Amino acid sequence: MKNKTSTETRTEKDSLGEIKVPADRYWGAQTQRSLQHFPIALDRFRWQRPVIRALGLIKKVSAQSNNALGLLSDDSTEAIVSVAKDIIAGNLDEHFPLGVFQTGSGTHSNMNINEVIANRANKLLKLKNDQSLIHPNDHVNLGQSSNDVFPSVMHIAVLEQLQNQLLPAIKQLQATFTKKKKDYVDVVKTGRTHLQDAAPLTLGQEISAWVAQLDFVLQVFNDHKQYLYPLAIGATAVGTGLNTHPKFAKKVIVNLRELTNMPFTQADNKFSALATHDPLVEMSGALRTCAATLLKIVNDIRWLASGPNAGIGELMLPENEPGSSIMPGKVNPTQCEAMSMVCVQVFGNDATVAFAGSQGNFQLNVYKPIILHNVLESITLLSHALVSFDSYCAQGLTPNHSIIAEHLNRNLMLATALVNHIGYDKATEVSKLAHKKSCTVKEACLQLGYANADQYEQWVDVDLLVGKKI
Repeated sequence: MKNKTSTETRTEKDSLGEIKVPADRYWGAQTQRSLQHFPIALDRFRWQRPVIRALGLIKKVSAQSNNALGLLSDDSTEAIVSVAKDIIAGNLDEHFPLGVFQTGSGTHSNMNINEVIANRANKLLKLKNDQSLIHPNDHVNLGQSSNDVFPSVMHIAVLEQLQNQLLPAIKQLQATFTKKKKDYVDVVKTGRTHLQDAAPLTLGQEISAWVAQLDFVLQVFNDHKQYLYPLAIGATAVGTGLNTHPKFAKKVIVNLRELTNMPFTQADNKFSALATHDPLVEMSGALRTCAATLLKIVNDIRWLASGPNAGIGELMLPENEPGSSIMPGKVNPTQCEAMSMVCVQVFGNDATVAFAGSQGNFQLNVYKPIILHNVLESITLLSHALVSFDSYCAQGLTPNHSIIAEHLNRNLMLATALVNHIGYDKATEVSKLAHKKSCTVKEACLQLGYANADQYEQWVDVDLLVGKKI
């Protein structure tokens, strides 16, 4: 996005009077006042492409719908739709300077696009020698209110980012782990519970848990998407549909479904659609679940890769970059660490969304922009982190077979297989002796005389222990 504007200005006016606006920008008086009064961390919190695109989608289908209802002329509709298409395509992003911290209804951003479309459309019409003028409120915002436009934008933007960014990234990591699950199905290793040695399993079985976790996350998102398809459009100011045609919302939904290929519907209760944002609070919770899943997975990986000589060391990480400025040869689990920080940020974003979602008063929640920002930020962070983690960590993970075998051979919990043959107490005695003398379970069992070598091999069948014969 271009941040520099021309030093030349033009005069625009609204109900408060005249104001100077950069001559090379299409926004008008209300956008300029917002820009002046809310210059809050715009470098970080300026609206990005998903929100601008969603605004363009709403304005395009709204103009088409009003035209179909006989409320907007063909020439005006053509001009508005033309500009909206440019906005959707990302050709006019520099004309959207506003950020998150503005009026809580998103009115400033709604007026921003109304003004951009009107000014650009009027320029196009003048080029065609048409003397009619398009008004940002009377024409571009016809049948709409910021109170129903912005909630609709919130749902559209989140759904598109979810569908286009996050879900593909999750599926890619799942595919990577699914392959490794199959590749390492026969690699028997030590299990761990309470951070202590436990009964054995295969590395493929261990990885299968990660695959199942990601499958659950995908199901959670698919379940939660349905709550975002109902849109507030048509509710106007307080949910009653004041100043909008009774068929407007239905036509908008039909046009939007065709444009986005998403099954949008009208909100069953438009009062709720303005006053609450429970569907987005719910989606934020799904993002938190995703973060919790990923944090568990990356923590498993960095524990299993710890060492390489003084830790567990059963997995080997790709060597992407030097790990220390002072300790030569060190390789750190950097992708795991980056992912874990992303997950922590998502937890924080979810807390913000939960509080903001609780703050609807009477007919309007006025925390809309911060809810949208945090949900979108979580989607973006998780999407980018997933792609990075998959490319630079997951795909390159390999087992350290010698360490795995060594740990398995020393695993005291192999004594668990003896319980059905010699009883729990004697099996405990075997385990404790093995630990005390730093010998294997087999050596301890034979020393105590609870089994001979053939019996031990028959009873402590590793394949049976990991469920291969069950």
